[in-house]
Formats: sequence, C-alpha cells, structure tokens
Amino acid sequence: MTPGSEKTDLLGMDRAALTEFFAGLGEKPFRARQLMAWVHQRRELNFAAMTDMSKRLRDALAEQCRLALPTVQSEHCSSDGTVKWLLAAGAQQAIETVFIPEADRGTLCISSQVGCALDCAFCSTAQQGFNRNLQAAEIVGQVLWANTALPARSNGEPAVSNVVLMGMGEPLANYRAVVPAIKVLLDDHAYGLSRRRITLSTSGLVPQIRKLANDCNISLAVSLHAPNDELRNELVPINRVHPLAELLDACWYYTSCHSNRHITFEYVMLDGVNDDLAQARDLARLLRGKPAKINLIPFNPFPGTQFHCSSRNRIAAFRDALRAAGCIATVRKTRGDDIDAACGQLAGQVNDRVRSRLGSKQQRAVGA
Repeated sequence: MTPGSEKTDLLGMDRAALTEFFAGLGEKPFRARQLMAWVHQRRELNFAAMTDMSKRLRDALAEQCRLALPTVQSEHCSSDGTVKWLLAAGAQQAIETVFIPEADRGTLCISSQVGCALDCAFCSTAQQGFNRNLQAAEIVGQVLWANTALPARSNGEPAVSNVVLMGMGEPLANYRAVVPAIKVLLDDHAYGLSRRRITLSTSGLVPQIRKLANDCNISLAVSLHAPNDELRNELVPINRVHPLAELLDACWYYTSCHSNRHITFEYVMLDGVNDDLAQARDLARLLRGKPAKINLIPFNPFPGTQFHCSSRNRIAAFRDALRAAGCIATVRKTRGDDIDAACGQLAGQVNDRVRSRLGSKQQRAVGA
C-alpha cells in the first residue's frame, strides 16, 4: 500500500480507467473486464496466472503494473465476532479496517484517509490529526483483503456483502479516489455490490454531496449529532463552513436525484450534551416529513475524551420522542468495543500530522 510506486497500480482502477489503460497497450476494451474478474472475483494477483490473456500481454503487465494486498500489521478479534485489522499505509502510517459479521450479511467498515482533518470533538480518529488521502487502490484493497482473509458466507458468496465508508477519514474530502473505488465495488465484473449495500458517511461537505448526487447513487449517511447550529459548531466544526440549512438542502437534493432514496442521519448520544427531550423535538422538526432515518449511536469512549455515553434509558426516551413526533429512529447496536473497533474509536497510526483545519484552502483542495 505504499504510494508513489513506479509501476502502475491497477487495483483501484474502475472499468473506464482500465479500458483506457489497455487501449494504451493496443488491447481491446474486454481486457478490462477480464482483469477485473481475475482480481476482484477470483482474487488472483499473479498476472502469469491470468491464462485467458496472451503471454505477451501478461509479461507486459508484470513489467509495468502491480497488484498487491495491503500489509497487515495486526489483527484483533472481538468476543462478538468483529475483526479489526491495522493495515500499513507506508512511511510508518497505518489505517484500521473493521469487519462486522451478521447472520444475513458481512459488513466491512473501510477507511478513506490516514487520520482526519475535520476535528469532530467526539471522534478518536479526529484526535490523531491528518496525514494524507488514501489512493483508490488502498481503499479497494481493504475489501479485497477481507474477502481473501475471511471464509465465504454460508451461501458461498464472499465474506463482504456490505461496505460502509465509515472508517478513518472523511470520504468526501478524498473525492477523487473514493468515487473510482466505489465504481469498482459496484461493477458486476468486480464485486457487484448493490447500490443499497454501499454506504458513505460524511460530516457534511456540501459541495461534494451535491457532486456525488450526479456521479454516484449509493446510500448516504450524514453525521448530524446536533439539532441546531450552535451545538453542531462545537461538535462537528465543518458546520461553521456549511451550516445545517445548507447541509440539509444538499441532502434533499441528493434524495431528489435518486428514486426511493433516503438519508440516514447519525446522531451520537452524549450525556448531558445533546440528549435531552427538547433537543429530540428540535431534531424532529428538522427532519419530520423528509426522506430521513435517524440512527442513534451510543457514544463509544476512547482515551482522553471528555464525553460520556447517555444512559440506556435516556437513549430510549430520546428515540421514543422522535418516533412520537413522526420520525423513523433506531438505536445502533454497538459492536467491537472491546477491541476499540466501535463507531468513533478507530485511531490507526498517524505520524507526521498535517493539522489541516476545516474550511482552509488546503482542505477545500483535498475535497475538490
């Protein structure tokens, strides 16, 4: 997963990019489909084994290109079956990827950046700072690794049936790499995942939400965490750049571009901060009657945090108030907290931090 290799990394190329690449070698477009099937479906990374290609082409690919799984630094297994991997990202950096098994699906939570620059107050990743964006090959490589490392499901399908971009980083701040990676995951010649089985979670980069609406139809989750601008400014500082009214307008634009699409609004439950019933009623006024679902997330602590999780009774009362006001509201089941793999706990290994603050010129350029 080391960036800057002299050889061309084919792992993160979508079909259009691969078709262009093969055209440069004087090959037909179908070569792109062949290579995608070998790599993503058969999990074959040795060009010499791709026997439906000519030897001349296989030799050329071996000389000019690379395909490699990420290097695993450590693996941790939770008592509930959740698995967390620490994957090398070059230059002594590392990211975390989490697999969550369920009876009817296997969900992989993948990272899009080494660290994160958005500085959300309740997130362990944000406290690590930001180093760099992942390349598309590094994003797709997390899925390929999980399908290679884990046994197939009972129906014979690969272990990963669902992918959520909810790991380290803000996916929409790495738009140039994330969208091609998503296209690989959607492609029938690669992973063939349903659009409803890929979810991107964002803290609220409004221009990129609008751009994504036109580029890619997948499930969208928005980290809301507060029912008003004053509190959200403190918890999710990108709100100072894109306040709630602007964010919600972009969300409804996204749903208007895709039939039968709704937005999941994530709301981490912080004791004494955002969990009283008046705040539930304010939240309901924002979202009632809109294509929205609210996912209440019990706060998962990490070293040095000032926050505490709301009590179970408090969370249940908040949920019931939302439902009484006409909203769809659920409480997320916490998984992997005994190995620090739960929502908001991923920290990875971030060195040489670049403290790119939200709204800075640098941050805007990253997400362009």
